[in-house]
Amino acid sequence: MLADFDYTRRVRRFAIKFPAWSYVGTQISFWAIANILMGLIIHFHSMFVAEAFDIPIQSNLKPVIVLSAFMGILYGAVLGTADYYLDRHYFRKMTLGKIICYKAAISLSMSLVIFALLSTVDITLIIPSMIPSEGVLFNQKPWRYLIYLFMVFYFLMTLLISFINQVNKKYGPGVLIPLVLGKYRNPIEEERIFMFMDLKSSTSIAETLGHLKYSAFIRDSFWDINQVLAPYNAEVYQYVGDEIVVSWRVDDGLQEDCCILFFFACENQFLNRIDYYQNNYGFFPEFKAGIHMGKVTAVEIGDIKRDIAYHGDTINTTARIQSVCNTYNKNFLASEYMLDNTGLKSHFKTESLGMIKLKGKMAEIGIASIERVG
Repeated sequence: MLADFDYTRRVRRFAIKFPAWSYVGTQISFWAIANILMGLIIHFHSMFVAEAFDIPIQSNLKPVIVLSAFMGILYGAVLGTADYYLDRHYFRKMTLGKIICYKAAISLSMSLVIFALLSTVDITLIIPSMIPSEGVLFNQKPWRYLIYLFMVFYFLMTLLISFINQVNKKYGPGVLIPLVLGKYRNPIEEERIFMFMDLKSSTSIAETLGHLKYSAFIRDSFWDINQVLAPYNAEVYQYVGDEIVVSWRVDDGLQEDCCILFFFACENQFLNRIDYYQNNYGFFPEFKAGIHMGKVTAVEIGDIKRDIAYHGDTINTTARIQSVCNTYNKNFLASEYMLDNTGLKSHFKTESLGMIKLKGKMAEIGIASIERVG
């Protein structure tokens, strides 16, 4: 279990620090594996043909794997770099169907270019042990059929890898492999920080904008929040209407006060785009938030629709803390438990609101407001 935790943490931190390298590296890994698989298929098919029809074909497995891995690395690097750039600048507001079609077209175009370049190279000079007699496999006609074979394979693998990337985006970096290995099949205990962020004045905004434009307003607000996630080690747990729930592992959230600075970074992000919101909606997004930390259980739930769910009093308490923001006319509230156990009080301007009995809770809990310093 500790190995899974370390793996997820390392992958997530690398993705946060080097997002481009993480994306391209993932593509390279996927395509290297895919090409090695294709090379093995071709190799064993050649051996089958040789044995079945008594044809003197020689095929050394090692150079097949070397060439396949080289092509996968080359293809993954080129395609990954192009995808990363297009995802950030062009694909964000496209439908998933259009994105898949565009990526498939880009994939096929790039593979044709790579094969056109490779067709000009005498492959026997690179791996002579793979070819039984010089030039036999790589004259014009056999090469054309080999291209057809790879086009079909690359198209199918593009769809598969695009699907894997979408799953990886849903759960976040470093979660897919532990999920596949069954880490969350049974409940496990974790200590986490949760923040519930809810749009202020959402009812009046929705009435003014109408449901279609209001949905676009929420979409853009959540997109801006997502731009702040990576620098502050934050993970989106779930979206609920006009509310977003963000989470951290305790050590990640407390590192350089990331979990607190995240809320103020979101406010800055909105301020940087205030002209966009005013011009398009006539409103500026403002959020109220509650934050708390404690032990929760994580488990994979569902059958028709599966997800990783967190359960426990920590989540319920965090939601209740956020719900009293309006009562005390505060934008950001935290539990005294969190502030007392982390030393955050000394770094931020805080005001104790005393012991409060939250809705649905038997015992009172200490609450404090958090504001910017200076």
